[in-house]
Amino acid sequence: MKENVGFCDFQDRFRTMDRNENFSYEGKKALFEYLEQYEEDCNTEIELDVIALCCEYTEYKDIDEFLREYSNTIKAERKDFDTEEEYKTAVMEELPNYTTVIEISERLNPKTLNYEKSEAFIIQCF
Repeated sequence: MKENVGFCDFQDRFRTMDRNENFSYEGKKALFEYLEQYEEDCNTEIELDVIALCCEYTEYKDIDEFLREYSNTIKAERKDFDTEEEYKTAVMEELPNYTTVIEISERLNPKTLNYEKSEAFIIQCF
């Protein structure tokens, strides 16, 4: 028996499983949209397993946070680039060769309550 789950249900499941802090609101939204698109593209249904999603996907607030965990697995090396920004851009371009990358385009700024461009993203852990 399968159940259709909307975004509100998706969020509620994270709360009831005590996993609400694993992803930001925007991260949960991006992950939900990615999973819906995956189901549509593959013509398959996914069972919602919050624990599995928390083990399989990780949200990073920016490339610096990601590099603290994965710098040894990326082929691009800092010494090959003139600036830190060029290096970070190269890493972000290389990352989809290793795993699924789900971009989080906007985040709510809690101080201004306005949406701003985000550097956050989610990866499928590898």
